[in-house]
Amino acid sequence: MKHFRFSILFTIICLAISAYWGFTHGPQAGLMTMFKALAITAILAVMEVSLSFDNAVVNASVLKHWNHFWRTLFLTVGIVIAVFGMRLIFPLLIVGVTADMGMIEVAKLALNDPKTYSEKLMAHHAEIAAFGGMFLLLVFLNFLFDDEKDEHWFHWLESKLADLGNIQAISVFISLCALLVMANFVPETSRLVVTMAGIWGIVVYVGVQVIGHLLEGGSHDDEQEATEQTTSNNGTPVTGTIIKGGIGGFLYLEVLDASFSFDGVIGAFAITSDVVIIMLGLAIGAIFVRSMTVYLVEKGTLDAYVYLEHGAHYAIGALAFIMLASGTGLHIPEVVTGLIGVAFIVWAVISSISYSKKQSLETTEKGN
Repeated sequence: MKHFRFSILFTIICLAISAYWGFTHGPQAGLMTMFKALAITAILAVMEVSLSFDNAVVNASVLKHWNHFWRTLFLTVGIVIAVFGMRLIFPLLIVGVTADMGMIEVAKLALNDPKTYSEKLMAHHAEIAAFGGMFLLLVFLNFLFDDEKDEHWFHWLESKLADLGNIQAISVFISLCALLVMANFVPETSRLVVTMAGIWGIVVYVGVQVIGHLLEGGSHDDEQEATEQTTSNNGTPVTGTIIKGGIGGFLYLEVLDASFSFDGVIGAFAITSDVVIIMLGLAIGAIFVRSMTVYLVEKGTLDAYVYLEHGAHYAIGALAFIMLASGTGLHIPEVVTGLIGVAFIVWAVISSISYSKKQSLETTEKGN
């Protein structure tokens, strides 16, 4: 329970702000509007958690290799970036750049005329979907083609695909093919800008990997040298590679969260056009995802459920294809998007429990 204390407190504060906003703002401000605002905020929070639970699992798989400093940074600075940067400022920035408006002007538009603001944002849904879809697709494909995985969930499939991992840039090749297919189904007037957005998604993914590699160091010898040269005050080795690698990992997780937040923000406008309510609801969800990430790391859940990380990446792959499909104009209900992710996670947990029982049985038989 201690892992979620801050999340619960933050939820109470956000719901209080939501109630005040509904009671005092809008043409129909009052008690009924207040309860409606509370209900929508709660729905958005649940939707964000269901859409991003797989994000928490992937976060945990990266975060478990970090030291206390980087975990703390992820839960402080990372939360500020996730809540205010990705779920409030970034949508405002998109509208501001595309509509040639200043940030203050866009903020006033969002507060005073949320319908027009949402229309301007939704007009660029295809570009947002292309960028986020490409990034998430690469996350999924690089996991799928990883030939160093300890376990294969679908052994008959993953073992064969892992052999393709030896082909250089196979993930980028497949992603570009998917982008070309998507671009073929968007209107010709926006085809170029959508394609460029998708390419930028690939560039950002590869760029984060390059930055991480450069900061981590190029060889084992460099790592050993950094370990020998860098020590803490009490004499305990503190490798420069862990510190530097944390920067690359931090960037990776923030961009990953941004890709997930795109889908949540766009989906939220299908429920309400009130920007304040959207930010409060998604903020609650984002905080709980961060708490779940730390819980998974500290409880060793990924080690206990060996296929959980697999399920999360398959859910990310499904979300990537859903985003690309939605960018072509195909409407996919947010409920379906959320349930697909949850289904993969539940399936992975059940498979992990079955695997653990099988391993225990084999160990017992060998002991006898």
